[in-house]
Amino acid sequence: MSAADTQRRWRAACPNCGAPVEFASPASASAVCSFCRSTLLREGEVLRKTGQSAELFADYSPLQIGTQGRFQNEPFTILGRVQLAYEGGRWNEWHAYFDNSGKSAWLSEDNGRFVMSWPLPLQQAPKREELQLGAQQVVEGQGFRVAALTESTLHAAEGELPQPPKLGEPVFVAELRSSRNEVGSLEYVQGQAPRWSLGQAVELPTLQLANTREESAASWAGRSLQCPNCGAAIQPELTQSQAITCGQCQAVVELEGDPNGDLRFHQQAIGTEPPIPIGRTGRLSLERDTAKLPWQVVGFMERCSAPDDEGEQYYWREYLLFNKQQGFAFLVDATEGWSLVRVLTGSPDLVMNSARWQGKTYNLHEQYSAITTHVLGEFYWKVQREERTEVADYRGPGGLLSREQSGNEITWSLGRTLDSAEVGAAFGLDKLQQARIQNDPKPLSGMGDTLKGILIFIVIAILLVVMIKACTRDDCDPYKQKFGAESPEYKQCKLSQRSYSGGSGSGGSWGSGFGGGGHK
Repeated sequence: MSAADTQRRWRAACPNCGAPVEFASPASASAVCSFCRSTLLREGEVLRKTGQSAELFADYSPLQIGTQGRFQNEPFTILGRVQLAYEGGRWNEWHAYFDNSGKSAWLSEDNGRFVMSWPLPLQQAPKREELQLGAQQVVEGQGFRVAALTESTLHAAEGELPQPPKLGEPVFVAELRSSRNEVGSLEYVQGQAPRWSLGQAVELPTLQLANTREESAASWAGRSLQCPNCGAAIQPELTQSQAITCGQCQAVVELEGDPNGDLRFHQQAIGTEPPIPIGRTGRLSLERDTAKLPWQVVGFMERCSAPDDEGEQYYWREYLLFNKQQGFAFLVDATEGWSLVRVLTGSPDLVMNSARWQGKTYNLHEQYSAITTHVLGEFYWKVQREERTEVADYRGPGGLLSREQSGNEITWSLGRTLDSAEVGAAFGLDKLQQARIQNDPKPLSGMGDTLKGILIFIVIAILLVVMIKACTRDDCDPYKQKFGAESPEYKQCKLSQRSYSGGSGSGGSWGSGFGGGGHK
């Protein structure tokens, strides 16, 4: 039995509907009646109604009021939550009450993962207009990078909360991340002093959670829906999904708000079927020499770099992978080979043209704009066609590091390279599927100078032949016949025919097409 079961609880009747309202924590200053959703302020032994809470939007979180767990060997109980809304969607912040110490913390969503944060005193806060995305910022003597600047509103609340929620109140959230793998949050509310909290990423399995919500109430998962564009049947599989692609017309259907409400869609261009089928499960290790975990392909997208001065572009594929314990990862298929990456909680230190993360230095490889051209499957963010992201890729002994900036948010991802044979074996691909993913680079390192010279001569000779033949016939026909006219392979070949500038860019070598982030 936890401390929350044995401590004295305070109970009173809701002044609006008369239903019992119970306080498990003496630190809770307010609560939301679970029957009439009145916002109640506790004043001594009396409850006073101060407002009305909006309905909470359906979500995928396994947490609920009453969920119990342990963090750093101390038990806690989820007593309440607030739900904030912003232009891209909504996110939850759960009030975690630590039974032994009597302290309150916030367990918040962060790109499909979670962060445990504690409110801390703030001696001197920067003005909100001074904050610049990507800039360094010192708070309470500690250095951070500004990772996101979000205009939001307090949409809804439930359960016990440390402060009375003011629904509809505008909240400007500045998210700060550090190379210490910490996440800081500055919240600005008009007429109040800025609020500061500091936390770190947590894996839900390590929290030893009990009394979790097995299925999201009123979620889209498992429901048979009709595509609002063509009427074909669509059926989401994941409760996390905020978008799903119709297999009939390729429209991307938004899944948000009330599952009984209307669906919205964005039309997509027809693209190719992924070599690794949607729904296929493969076993891959996040780091070399670690245990292999089952990862299911739930989403697929094709992206390309923006045209350079000579009109040349590069195309690549990204698979969104899901594991119940680990969350999400990205399997990237690019011209320079395969990589497996995950979103970081923290932010590397930037020094000139290098980035330093956990004691390892990564050198800048290239910078480019990435454009989403085609999507399939389900996604935990609102993916959109023609969405543009600014990307910087770094290489280092610790693997592959990528920085992406979209709108008012910056995210970092870290991953490792792997060859097509490992990918094919992991997902049980047949010979035809294996042939479609064999694009491993063949580096010249380790070869003798003579062999290098021969290879360079052969490459030059081949290029001359290709240039001559390009005037008389289409040498990209084999790619068209094998992969299709809309495939990245065929598009890459056609673009290469137009430009022989010798550029070494390979956009998306290890980037990840995630959206959202920062407690969202």
